[in-house]
Amino acid sequence: MERETMEYDVVIVGAGPAGLSAAIRLKQLAAEHNHDVSVCVIEKGSEVGAHILSGAVIDPTALNELIPDWKEKGAPLNTPVTTDKFWILTEANHIPIPNLLMPPLMNNHGNYIVSLGNVCRWLATQAEELGVEIFPGFAAAEVLYGEKGEVVGVATGDMGIGRNGEKKSNYTPGVELRAKYTFIAEGVRGSLAKEIQQKYNLRNGVDPQKFGIGIKELWQIDPAKHKPGLVIHTQGWPLDSKTGGGSFMYHLEDNQVAVGFVIHLNYENPYLSPFDEFQRFKTHPDIRPFFEGGKRIAYGARAINEGGLQSIPKLTFPGGALIGCSAGFVNVPRIKGSHNAMKTGMLAAEAAFEALKGGATGGDELVAYSEAFRNSWAYKDLYKVRNVKPAMKYGMWLGTLFGGIHMWLNDLGLGFLVPWTSKHTKADHESLKLAKECKPIAYPKPDGKITFDKLSSVFLSNTNHEEDQPIHLRLKDPSVPIAKNLPLYDEPAQRYCPAGVYEVLRDEDGSNPRFQINAQNCVHCKTCDIKDPAQNINWTVPEGGGGPNYPNM
Repeated sequence: MERETMEYDVVIVGAGPAGLSAAIRLKQLAAEHNHDVSVCVIEKGSEVGAHILSGAVIDPTALNELIPDWKEKGAPLNTPVTTDKFWILTEANHIPIPNLLMPPLMNNHGNYIVSLGNVCRWLATQAEELGVEIFPGFAAAEVLYGEKGEVVGVATGDMGIGRNGEKKSNYTPGVELRAKYTFIAEGVRGSLAKEIQQKYNLRNGVDPQKFGIGIKELWQIDPAKHKPGLVIHTQGWPLDSKTGGGSFMYHLEDNQVAVGFVIHLNYENPYLSPFDEFQRFKTHPDIRPFFEGGKRIAYGARAINEGGLQSIPKLTFPGGALIGCSAGFVNVPRIKGSHNAMKTGMLAAEAAFEALKGGATGGDELVAYSEAFRNSWAYKDLYKVRNVKPAMKYGMWLGTLFGGIHMWLNDLGLGFLVPWTSKHTKADHESLKLAKECKPIAYPKPDGKITFDKLSSVFLSNTNHEEDQPIHLRLKDPSVPIAKNLPLYDEPAQRYCPAGVYEVLRDEDGSNPRFQINAQNCVHCKTCDIKDPAQNINWTVPEGGGGPNYPNM
């Protein structure tokens, strides 16, 4: 069976904020200039929003530009931030930081607490009304290259392939989606973006990308404890001063609270479990009361780009561009990236439209996109905070103080006093210490009321994969987990994965260790691809439609 081929002017991989904003902007320009442009968006999730996970407090700046009448059109931005708090946690208490001491950049007033998945669902309806074709349930598994080495589109993965690679009775070959320009909007650590960056050396001359893992739950809480518009961020306990991270708690509408924990993936102790640190955080005496008597209704996890400006790769390649978190535009201290993702999608769309209107046939580089980003407010947003993440190498307290001073200087117009840009010197997978140099961490058992185990959490993510398919978490060398990672690091995959995908099994007497991959549990967070110390795990897309199905996340 041959693959079907479909032709478009622009193909966009990923129906997140960046991809959908790019699609909408292309169609807006096409209508304004009476110059038709065909646009297709493919999404590996079973529906738009199924794989979208974010805090989220959204800065509406980009949305105001893209769809100025979004309120009239029913965008699900229903809860403006009314109260903004920042706490330093000790084990038993919290120390509030007065808002007057916080850099103005950190002020959340004017922003909205949202479900980013629902925002994307709404953006998808706006795109479809403009004529964008959106195909959920189709995972882009292959980059298509032309005779000159340029990108000419992508192919979706074959369906109906068995665990051992055999074609089953329901086998259906993937579809080739060919385009003059291909936008990669897969989100953090996308498999196609990783390939393209390597092929075209897009990371030459830039710092390593840095990452965090964000773990989130959605709760229905006691109405008496619910305060719509309340935003609380914390640093400190349960993390030690050498481990970067913190929490968020956002009170949405309908008595719902989004609570989550972010841990920077340059942590050193291989015994650390981000999932269990999050569960422990909820037991803090100033946090636990919010959730007592409530019900946990959703769970998910996702890696986050944290490198900032100095870690952004070259944005263009022959035949396409990286947009959104495929390149990494998150403002780490603000814990926000959707506004920049949307803006970069819009800028790439504008560059592609001008090229198409001028008669371009594809294969060239959209250099106007890179130039437009350099002159945009998104670049300025990241430039202001470029030295905050690198400062964390001094430890949480000194690093936070240094970063705060840096942001204040920029907000006061004194940024010229800090003309340098600090560097990220190594990738996150290089930061683990040997197990023999670290102490195991004794995490309390979950109580099933406030704290939970991984498997019950994965159940709430609605994660589902066709079990008879090739394992999408591929080991470059199957011997490495037991032969190298286990003796050196006590195989950290069994702890850094927030979904119980990786296990080390043994016989009853503790002998015969073996590595097991429970791929059906994977919530597509990409942490394993990032943190594995041997860089032996390669995350690839499973059969289209597989993975989590996040409601209201």
